[in-house]
Amino acid sequence: MYDGKPCSEVFKRYRLHHQEEFTLSNAFRSLSNPNYRLWFSGAVISNIGTWLQRTAQDWIVIAELSDNNASAVGLVVFLQFAPQIFLLPITGWVADRMDRRRLMFITQSLMAVLALILGLLVLSGHVVFWQVCVCALALGCVAAFDAPARHAFVSDIVSEKELSNAVGLNSVAFNSARLVGPGVAGLLIALVGTGWVFMINVLTFIPLLMALHSLKKRMPEAVVDNSKATPDMTRFLEGFRYIWLHREMAVILVMSFLICSLGMNFSVYLSAMTVQVFQGSADQYGLLISMMAIGSISGALVTAGRRSSPTFRFMIYVALMFSISCLLVALSPSFWSFAVLLILLGLSLQLFTTSTASYMQVATEKRYRGRVMAVVLATALGSTALGAPVVGWVADAFGARWSIGMGGVSGMAAAALGFWFLRRRQAT
Repeated sequence: MYDGKPCSEVFKRYRLHHQEEFTLSNAFRSLSNPNYRLWFSGAVISNIGTWLQRTAQDWIVIAELSDNNASAVGLVVFLQFAPQIFLLPITGWVADRMDRRRLMFITQSLMAVLALILGLLVLSGHVVFWQVCVCALALGCVAAFDAPARHAFVSDIVSEKELSNAVGLNSVAFNSARLVGPGVAGLLIALVGTGWVFMINVLTFIPLLMALHSLKKRMPEAVVDNSKATPDMTRFLEGFRYIWLHREMAVILVMSFLICSLGMNFSVYLSAMTVQVFQGSADQYGLLISMMAIGSISGALVTAGRRSSPTFRFMIYVALMFSISCLLVALSPSFWSFAVLLILLGLSLQLFTTSTASYMQVATEKRYRGRVMAVVLATALGSTALGAPVVGWVADAFGARWSIGMGGVSGMAAAALGFWFLRRRQAT
């Protein structure tokens, strides 16, 4: 069992072998690992498809299936991410007890099937809002099993000294796709319609599935502990117990909840700003997400380029930076000033989320990483789901700018919590 030692002791041992400096070559060092390079290349293409679908799904809901209703988008976001909370005990346990490569092959295949179903519904011309909701919920259930396995899988293909860098590069892959995907989706929606965007997403799953199949031949068979045939409540709670015994991790988890519940719902408030404030189209919505992704990629590169894992104090300052950037974005007067300031918002948000993942993985014993990462991901995505209807309602009732300003308030609360804990720890 874990010993409950403070995270600071873990990081002191970790930093004995690492210097905190940033170089561009250092930021990409994990790509020298052939297995990780294969996985990374497939993930980039698949992530582009994911953002094609997310953009098309948000747009068809707010512009075609509702009367510019941000609450409808919030409901779809809730259904897509809520399973991260409700299925948390099972998903974390499965990620630690099954062959992760095999599990991801199944989940990625199911996601491709769901994208195909949604694409066919739209192309048939008979799609209605409840069908999109059902597909979003089904996708959320599958993704709940995929996400903790995918994050923990990184530690199966890289060494411990490469882990923090690989986590950062995963975020680079995801946010590079967010830079390209929404802009391309906006153009494709204007040219061929949302249905074909979903169908193109189906094709983007193929490279990742091929990479997972190739890794089967290049990696030893996973050693899986099958000492118990069925999960029990004690094992369900081990991820929570581990975090609770490491109080720094617990505080960061609460900070993550505060920031992600309101700040991560950019699909809701950006779509609302596009149609309600700027009276824009799908290509402008895609541009706004891409501008935010520029900052996200920068944040992921900064995290990947650090030789050591982020410190607790660093994450407090990032939370404060996020709060300020939210308030600046909410007050921006024009479309282009709004778009440019989204770069700062994307940078601060990505620095926080990527640093959280890196901090938690490095501070956790390897045999508990699946369960701990399930808790971390469930907190980020689950709180996003819980906050989405609230953000949508505020955008419809008080205006889209107020929905962004709420993120600034939540970021300020997260930073205040971090400073309080830091002062309390230093006083003892």
